[in-house]
Amino acid sequence: MTRVFKRNFNLKNVKKALCALVAFSLLLALPGCSGSEEGSGIPIYYLNNAETKLETHYSHVVLSDDKEESVEILLELLKDNPDSLQYKAPLGYPIELNGYKIEDKKITLDFSPTYYLLQTTTEVLIRAAIVQTILQVKGIRYVFFTVDGEPLVDAVGKGVGRMSDKTFIYNDGNAINTYEEVKVKLYFANSEGTGLISAYRDKFYSTNIPLELFVVEETIAGPSGQIEGLYPTINPETNVISVTTSDGICYVNLDSGFTTTVGNVSTEMAAYSLVNALTDLPNVEKVQIMVNGTVPSIFASTFEKNEDIITTLNITEE
Repeated sequence: MTRVFKRNFNLKNVKKALCALVAFSLLLALPGCSGSEEGSGIPIYYLNNAETKLETHYSHVVLSDDKEESVEILLELLKDNPDSLQYKAPLGYPIELNGYKIEDKKITLDFSPTYYLLQTTTEVLIRAAIVQTILQVKGIRYVFFTVDGEPLVDAVGKGVGRMSDKTFIYNDGNAINTYEEVKVKLYFANSEGTGLISAYRDKFYSTNIPLELFVVEETIAGPSGQIEGLYPTINPETNVISVTTSDGICYVNLDSGFTTTVGNVSTEMAAYSLVNALTDLPNVEKVQIMVNGTVPSIFASTFEKNEDIITTLNITEE
């Protein structure tokens, strides 16, 4: 079921939702609907004054099973600065939220064009704070950003795409302020699903995220759509449970979405799209693929790079 909410961010409407759901416990958190002790309540993410990292502020708000009501409560908290003058509210910046759309497990937040006036690192931090906070709504697993109805692009003009709880690695008190442009080689299917085409992708990413995880997420996200002849290899609903590397072996643990094939691409071809991309990294020699923590019989042994199935080399996505 799709629910679309196109509105200016109406503070009165949001406060009505807050009052209806939170009652007396919310009064303890005012003003700003936040301000509890660390570790109690729901974590709401803000920027520090230097705009170099995220800070956690805890709120006693109560979220319901209704996605819309819960989203509006959290958006209100993200708009208002907490009591501490050390924090900056992500939606307190001169950016306007036009509205949002909820579709099953994902939410799309649409911003005005002023969003692109944000500095690069500030924008990433704001995005991380919003995503980390909104993903606490029950039933929402992915967040998309659009600007004036068009998909958000990053500092180098590449589409940001969907964001999940694996997109931003956040540890309490640690900065998410180191970013670098990386050029990775990804592998997507040809039109027949019988071979892989390698394509370079340039993108800014947070170095708090392991590069192996970045490669896996980008492969699942699929080709950018800007080049004809590239097709996804993995079901885009696949979730990454964990990615770790030890002694040259990268262990990729995916959920059961990986077993659902896309188009005419076999599960083995999907696996090699990950294997070939990961083994191009200097610290990875082999890849072990797991599904929900177990090794399926088809993946009984570790995989090494397979160059025989690469049909076209070295395309660069525009």
